[in-house]
Amino acid sequence: MVHICTVVPISLTVGANRIVPAIAIPHPLGNPKLDKKEEKALRRQLVEKSLKALQTEVDGQTVFEC
Repeated sequence: MVHICTVVPISLTVGANRIVPAIAIPHPLGNPKLDKKEEKALRRQLVEKSLKALQTEVDGQTVFEC
């Protein structure tokens, strides 16, 4: 499982083993200030990073930075 989150310390506290930092608390998976094309690319990047994290063998908690 991959936990996409805006506050990494909380994910670490609850024991998530694969953590992907999100954008911001009010908009974790997007940025309304971007145009549609840029926001779609940003969301795609997060999904691709999460899929890569899911396929990655981990030993304990791992944060997958941007």
